[in-house]
Amino acid sequence: MIKIIIVDDDPVARGILEKLVNNYFSEKYIIASICESVDTAIIAIEEFDPKLVFLDIQMPDKNGFELLKEVKKITFDVVFTTSHTDYALNAIKISALDYLIKPINLIDLNDAIKKFENKYNQIEQQKKLLQIFENLDGGSSDFNRIALPTENGFELIKSSTILYCEASSNYCRLICLDGRIIILSKTLKHIEQILPEQIFQRIHKSYLVNLNYVLRFNRTNELEIELTTGEKLPVSIRKKEDFTNAINRKIKT
Repeated sequence: MIKIIIVDDDPVARGILEKLVNNYFSEKYIIASICESVDTAIIAIEEFDPKLVFLDIQMPDKNGFELLKEVKKITFDVVFTTSHTDYALNAIKISALDYLIKPINLIDLNDAIKKFENKYNQIEQQKKLLQIFENLDGGSSDFNRIALPTENGFELIKSSTILYCEASSNYCRLICLDGRIIILSKTLKHIEQILPEQIFQRIHKSYLVNLNYVLRFNRTNELEIELTTGEKLPVSIRKKEDFTNAINRKIKT
């Protein structure tokens, strides 16, 4: 069951949302706590570790935005609830999953739940893939991490957890399967020489990709690949043949 917390100082609004969730979404979701203030909500979040929080914006003492500043670690998605449409822009700016205008109705709530499930399912799939490749890596040697140079030293990381590397001037960005982004203090060419060539392939002057996570190759319009995470990266014409040959070799093995 996916845990939900409702935060709203208005008892009528809390009651409407509670009833909708219990009547239409109780097969997958459980309301772990219903809170009247930011302070009680922070305690409930730490206790129950919810995946989704419905958060009223305008409340006495502290508003919904302040909760996000005070909570120790945000491991949940937020759907703001408000009676004022002018708060929508602020909600979007802080990357809320969605916002609902009161009084909340079933159609809007269902749309918000669908957005959450799409994102949640993708994250869970990435975690499973990460676990699979970590397990595969685990038996290959006693120490199977690669030391990659950062501005302050180096980062030890398993190559199987790297999605792709992106060039950024004299630096490059390392995008990991778990969502982390690591800034490396070397050029992409240098990082390419460090990573195992049987796994990583240069597809563009700006991109080095882990072949294990390539889902499809699109040649209809612009050349691009799609990764298992849904991200799309360009393939240059000069690198097209090298990339397709690398894929073919991997399929044969």
